[in-house]
Amino acid sequence: MSIHQGSPRVDALVLYKSRPARVSALDDKIEIELEGSQTKRVRPKDVVMLHPGPLRRLADLTNGLGELAGDGGSVEEAWELLDGETTTLADLAELIHGESSPAAVWATWQLVMEGVLFEGAPDAIHPRSAEAIAEEREQREAKARAEQDWTDFVARVEQRALAPEDAERLREVERVAYQQSEHSRILKHFNVAEQPAKAHEFLLRIGHWPPEHNPHPRRFGVALAAPELALPELVEESRLDLTGLPAFAIDDAGNQDPDDAISLDGERIWVHVADVAALVAPGSELDLEARARGATLYLPEGAVTMLPEAATAALGVGLQEVSPALSFGFRCTEEGELADIEIHPSWVRVERLSYAEAEQRLEEQPFASLMQIAERFRARRAANQSARIDLPEVSVRLRDGQVAIEPIERLAARDLVTDAMLMAGEAAARFCQDRALAIPFAVQPPPERIEQPETLSGMYAYRRCFKPTRMAVEPGAHGGLGLPLYARATSPLRRYADLLVHQQLRAHLRGEPVLDASEVAARASQAEVAGAAVRKAERLSNQHWKLVYLQANPGWRGRGVVVAQEERRTVVLIPELAFETRLRAKSELSLDADVNMTLASVDLPELDGRFRLFGG
Repeated sequence: MSIHQGSPRVDALVLYKSRPARVSALDDKIEIELEGSQTKRVRPKDVVMLHPGPLRRLADLTNGLGELAGDGGSVEEAWELLDGETTTLADLAELIHGESSPAAVWATWQLVMEGVLFEGAPDAIHPRSAEAIAEEREQREAKARAEQDWTDFVARVEQRALAPEDAERLREVERVAYQQSEHSRILKHFNVAEQPAKAHEFLLRIGHWPPEHNPHPRRFGVALAAPELALPELVEESRLDLTGLPAFAIDDAGNQDPDDAISLDGERIWVHVADVAALVAPGSELDLEARARGATLYLPEGAVTMLPEAATAALGVGLQEVSPALSFGFRCTEEGELADIEIHPSWVRVERLSYAEAEQRLEEQPFASLMQIAERFRARRAANQSARIDLPEVSVRLRDGQVAIEPIERLAARDLVTDAMLMAGEAAARFCQDRALAIPFAVQPPPERIEQPETLSGMYAYRRCFKPTRMAVEPGAHGGLGLPLYARATSPLRRYADLLVHQQLRAHLRGEPVLDASEVAARASQAEVAGAAVRKAERLSNQHWKLVYLQANPGWRGRGVVVAQEERRTVVLIPELAFETRLRAKSELSLDADVNMTLASVDLPELDGRFRLFGG
């Protein structure tokens, strides 16, 4: 019988839950002594006999190790001598250490538990194969290297001294910051909440992301590069030749995707819109891609087009000597009503102007007449309780690495273009309704109370009374615009809903099958979901870059206007930044009061800028 077999006796060495123990007393149960002089009463089946003893103290197991004769070489020799045969713990201890004392048995058992050269139970131990040993050692070395790499990485993070190879490891934190994952071992280790803003703050703090890094487009899953799809050739078809009619594409300076232009032919207005549907057929690969994107993404860093960039070059009005267009013609009566609506595929010759350039020509023809017509249309909308909310707006652009924030001026030329596009939208909606042509109408219910606010605080409050515009195949009024019927139809290069309207119009005009209402609703709904993500990414990106600008200008001072009073907070709008902030004032400030403000702090991850009042 091997010495580890048999019933436990006093002073025997036993194994209890992988720990060595000395039997100190026997009765109906076994009393054992564990390391630290802890005693415990256990059942016989809870322990495994390793050596009958005598073992007077557990400390003798380690104190006697230095006297053992075996070394690393004898362990390897024992493995070779066994040559695949099974042995017992006591015999293996004898083979390795030259004795089978409690200390030798315990040292041998620890060797077995390591699981490299040997494996098994105390009464049946066998050597592992050379292949298994090599694989085990390789795995353990790899684990040790990984643990050391982790330790080194943690030290570099703590010292804010990241190495290039850390970028790949930090991808998991980026995924949390981008709202693509909810978990990160790194954030857990550093006791950082696994939330997008907290992950963002962590990446800024350790120097992995610079303050300029904008995570918001990725958080909403929007595409960050233009689609790379082939554009078909424009097919020959009958088009109305309007090239002899002066046409003007009026946009912000630097605009890269002009998709509409205006002409005046006697009393008839023409709004020429890029004929995108001539190249993007319903259900085509281009159509599916545009639908999945919903709209062009406009960021301060640059635009990411809904369609391939070649589409703008080929179809943008005024980018070629002669441009293909879908032209909306109509008259605007003295009462501001639209009449004699017609729509044609056309050829147009377009002159491009900035709003500032057009502003200088408003007393010339045809601009002076266009202004008179627009005023009639605007008066009709005002009579229908349209809302004019002129809150400050700014353009935020990144130029040569610097944030440029410029106010958007309230120009008469801008109002002219806006009214012309609204006329075209009403004309498209009327044309389709009269022909039972399914399109996504833009519908907005009127607010519960009608106002015509003239102050910033009034417009700020009134804006909140309106529900968002929604797309619907059932015609309905647009309360904010003061129109009984309206469809967005003048931006098919950059909005899918407009493209969908054009696809239906072109199919109808060519006598081809059109989509039914359910198909139009499904496509418009898909694009609207994608477009909502684009709008959120744009809004938060603008806020991000405004805060980057403020962070780079810590001494910023400027004027604010009080626009609302909330419980314990005053809402202030900073016109030159189009920035809304909340602050605690020592005394209540009156609405529309001008206040002098200075920057207090910027929190980029939370998209928050705090200000305080100064002076009188």
